[in-house]
Amino acid sequence: MPAVLRWILGLGPTNPVAVRIVQNGSRRTHHMYVRAGYLAVLVLVLLWSLLTIGAGNLDYRVLASRAAASFTYVAYLQIALITILTPVFMAGAIAQESGPRTWDVLLSTPLSGGQIVLGNLFGRLFFVLSLLVCSLPLFALTQYFGGVPGSAIFAGYAISGAAATFVGAVAVALATSRIAGRRAVFAFYVSVVSYIAVTAAIDALIQNRSGTSGVTWMTCVNPFLAMRSLLEPTGYPRAGEGVMGLAGFFLGSPVTAFCAISLVVSTALVGVSVGTVRLGGLGGTVRVRRSKKLLGKPGEAGHRAPRGVGRNPIAWREAAARNATLGKIIARWAFIGLGGLFGLVLIVLYHSGSMTADTFRLALLATVWAEVGVTVLVAINMSATAISREREDGTLDLILTTPITPRQYLNGKLLGLVAYLLPMLAVPIGTLLMAGGYVLAGGFGGPGTAITNTSFGTTVTEPLVLPEAGLVAAAVTIPFVAFCVMVGLHWSLRSKGTLGSVVGSVAWVAVVGGTVGLCGWKSAEELTLVGPALAGLNPATTLLSAVSPVEAMLGTTVRIGATGAGAGVAGLEDARVSLALGAVLSIAIYGAVVWGVRSSLERGFDVTTRKLAGTR
Repeated sequence: MPAVLRWILGLGPTNPVAVRIVQNGSRRTHHMYVRAGYLAVLVLVLLWSLLTIGAGNLDYRVLASRAAASFTYVAYLQIALITILTPVFMAGAIAQESGPRTWDVLLSTPLSGGQIVLGNLFGRLFFVLSLLVCSLPLFALTQYFGGVPGSAIFAGYAISGAAATFVGAVAVALATSRIAGRRAVFAFYVSVVSYIAVTAAIDALIQNRSGTSGVTWMTCVNPFLAMRSLLEPTGYPRAGEGVMGLAGFFLGSPVTAFCAISLVVSTALVGVSVGTVRLGGLGGTVRVRRSKKLLGKPGEAGHRAPRGVGRNPIAWREAAARNATLGKIIARWAFIGLGGLFGLVLIVLYHSGSMTADTFRLALLATVWAEVGVTVLVAINMSATAISREREDGTLDLILTTPITPRQYLNGKLLGLVAYLLPMLAVPIGTLLMAGGYVLAGGFGGPGTAITNTSFGTTVTEPLVLPEAGLVAAAVTIPFVAFCVMVGLHWSLRSKGTLGSVVGSVAWVAVVGGTVGLCGWKSAEELTLVGPALAGLNPATTLLSAVSPVEAMLGTTVRIGATGAGAGVAGLEDARVSLALGAVLSIAIYGAVVWGVRSSLERGFDVTTRKLAGTR
């Protein structure tokens, strides 16, 4: 075999690092379940969209139209699943390869830096790209009905593959830099989700401010927007042929631009990783905690009064010890301070006339959604590692030698974590309270807080924001966060390590929250009275209903057959009452679930801890 060919194969197919990762991952049953679940979801969505065709409408034109719609659904679902699953598969590149012992073994082998980096990247990307390949026959079925060009299918696969490659390159760069450990896995996942949400929100704001819908500069850096420009050329048009230069490339060919940017950035990250992998990473060999160096250590003769820990020392420890470092204190209070200030700035901008009502609503909704989402992800991360981390470092063994009972331990974890998260939840709740108070005060003589909506065939006068928006949001978000914490504690107690507990917690919260949210969203649009109550069971749909009540609760606010302004107003009042009842019902439902999970963990606490004793 020629030396050049052997060298090329050593970087990819025959790379020992890639072979090890693929062989070990192929033997894991949960990887098989992920692949089977991925295909099952795609098959079910495709069958559902095709079987909704009526019995009397089976002509070729309807079949082609339905096939095109089915391809759109499945393509969006595929990019969503790839975005969610890629960080899960790539998390091992951060968690497993971040340990110094693993690097000691790798760096003692004859492997070059390029082989180590590319082996990690290709080995873990294999599982993601195999998901794309195995779903190709599913997309090919839509070709039998017509309406779906083959070029669109392959362009959609190019977007998914480029997005997966970019996320994989970021994960490998974090691993080789040595600045990321096991705790960075969740931050990596949150960063990926936050990046997609922020770029989508900026794209919506740009379109809203310009008054036109079309491709923006955010399209070429967001996989969902690039997919939208491919699948919805009419509703999301590209720039005309008269636009030249970089603007013409980014705004006229967003799919090509997204793939090119992803590959160029991925190549750059791989190059940096190759250069740092044998140099000890970006952190070097000497690490000094700057907070200790600057602040120093208290003298041995120093003394402070003992702190009261309350009736449950575990609750105090969870609520207080989370702020043990300067970085955590700054990050937490920066989120609270900047979030509250940003909400106030939005109201001031609207009051001064710098924002229209639609722009204000969009910015307010995106802000509170992002803040609640970040808080939920933080809740999952802390709770999912609260017990497994103590098991790994041996702290749990010490706690079990004290008179603390399993009930006190679990209650303390739950209460302490919720108490720590309440100031963060106060940011979106306080923002909505300020907006609701602004509406109650009549806008203080500003541009007005009553909006006339005639978009749905009937005239409805609605407030800028529901006055009770903050109260309703508090009634839903606080129990939901407690539910997320309880799910995280469940997985943290029953999982062997922090990585498994985090992944399991994220999956369960996503399934439960997503299912309840989708059901509530569609029910509020179509069902009278019952729909808003179901929307009040999920924070996302509750916030949407509080900020845009007529559009979100269409089934009640604009009743079928209603005409004139009076009918719509009556429907809005009924919808507000139904939404409030749903929020109260969510307290009882999530409270019952939390109590049931906590009781189950209490009964099996001793057996589970003994079974997993000594696990690292």
